[in-house]
Order: sequence, then structure tokens, then C-alpha cells
Amino acid sequence: MAELADLHAFDLDAADLTIWVYKQSTKDGRPVFNGRWIGVTDELAQALRAAVAGARSSITETIEYQILAQNNESSALTIGADETYIALVKAQAVNPVPAKKVTKLKDIANTDFYAIRFATENDVLLAVRKTDASWSTKKSKDNIRMIFSDDELDIDVRPSFSVQPFFDFFSLDDRIFVSNKGRFESVLAYRAGHVEAFEELKVEPEFAEIFADVGPITIFVGSNKIQLRRAIAIREKAHYKDPKFMDNLRAMSAELNLNIEFEDDGRIRPTAETCRDIFQALLDHRLDSRLSEHLYDVQSTQLVG
Repeated sequence: MAELADLHAFDLDAADLTIWVYKQSTKDGRPVFNGRWIGVTDELAQALRAAVAGARSSITETIEYQILAQNNESSALTIGADETYIALVKAQAVNPVPAKKVTKLKDIANTDFYAIRFATENDVLLAVRKTDASWSTKKSKDNIRMIFSDDELDIDVRPSFSVQPFFDFFSLDDRIFVSNKGRFESVLAYRAGHVEAFEELKVEPEFAEIFADVGPITIFVGSNKIQLRRAIAIREKAHYKDPKFMDNLRAMSAELNLNIEFEDDGRIRPTAETCRDIFQALLDHRLDSRLSEHLYDVQSTQLVG
């Protein structure tokens, strides 16, 4: 299993470098990635190596990827490659054959993300970033691009694309190191997996049976990525399967200032006004501090003893 030390130890200077651009679509509910490679000058290649080195060096710690976990500017979330669609991305970038080379503007315009691929005899490292507006012909055509030359500004009609020195995630061997969670999930269609998992959760008997009606829960979650993450975290924690937990929730919801309504048979009766508190309860995110004697809503829970 690749660790942070392996990411830092990868020899960028000795590796062969290619840039791959990807257009993304879906087929039968699964993502499809179409990759093409671009020729680059030695000067640009040197700048890209430096950019990746700088972005990599800023990662000083890792946090295991969880649905509600968040990293900061000096940390990365780590997740197993086999939990994502990264293999489909890698498969497109194995061999830079002439047929896959970018030769026309349409090959590169409106791409969804790009990957800088570093290859040595033993390893392959991908540095991946979602494209910005400069890669979109629709957005860039509204801008007047200019160049400063001979002490004056002139129109620059040449197509240009920005590669920023920051990356959404790195892929090395069997691990992915995520710097930007939202863009990582967008590139690898991770959010689509959340939607599918929520649909499965709603019909899971042990979940559905705690509610008088799951309809308001469905409306509350909708396609909101934060609520989808919370729903999947509820499924992973599975407190709703624990009879003791549910008995405690019924007995202490008022004491914990949780706005939750119950039917006479003990099932939860969700409404638009109570769904937020229902999620806080099922996540076990409403906590009672013994020190301050205050109630708190928290983002995540980590056992300390």
C-alpha cells in the first residue's frame, strides 16, 4: 500500500512526463473517460515538474477518506484506488500512440480534466486537476485576450489554456491522495456512487422501518452533495440497526433538544422541519459536553477511549 512517504519519494525528475486531457461522459450509469495526450516543450515540462513537486511537498499529513472527513491545506485524504474509477483513467493513458495525440483544437477544447503522468520503470504517478474556464470555448469566447508587446497591448487570437500549480488529487499505485475533495468526487464520478448508495439505503428494511414515511427524507436529501454524504455516513455508522441506540434516541431526544417527532409505535415521523435533527441524531452528532454542560452539533466523531 502506497504511503505519503512513497508519494514524496517518487523521482519526478527521472520520470517520463506526458500530459493527458480527458473528456467525460456516462454510459449505462457508469463513467466513460476518453483520454488524449499532448506534446509539450522541454521548458513547459520543467515547469510542470516544479509545479507537481511544489504541490506534493505541501502535503505533510494524511487523513483516511470518510464521507464527512475534510482535509486542510497541508493534508490529503487517502482512499484505495479500487474504491474509485481511477483504473479507467489510467487505462486511457498507458500508451501515447499517434492516434491518441491531440492534433486539433477540438481535441483539447472543453475537456473536463487533465492528468500529468510521470512514469518510471517501477511506478506511475498521476497528478490530476479539473479544468478551469480557460479550457471551455463557450466561456473563453466572451473574453478579449490581450498580449503586451512593443510597449502596447494587442489582441491575442491564439488559443490558450491554463495549467495551475495545484492539483485535486494524486494517484500512486493502489492509493489516491486527495487535496480537493469536491473536485476529486466530480472527476471520478464519486457523487454518482453516493446517489446510488442513498437509493439502496432508502429501501433497506432496517432503515425504512424506523420511519413512518421516508418521503420527506428523500426530499430533504435530493441531489445535495452534503446531504448525500451524510446519508451515506448514516449507512456506514448503522446506528439505526442498534435497538439500544434507537431506544435511547426515543427516550432522550427532548433532553438533547432534538426536534424529532415519533409515532405511537416508536417510528420516526419525518417532516421538512425535522429532517436536519433526524440526521444529526442518526449520525450521533448531537453531543452533550460534561465540561461546559452545553449541547453541541459536531461534524464528525472520533472515539478517544
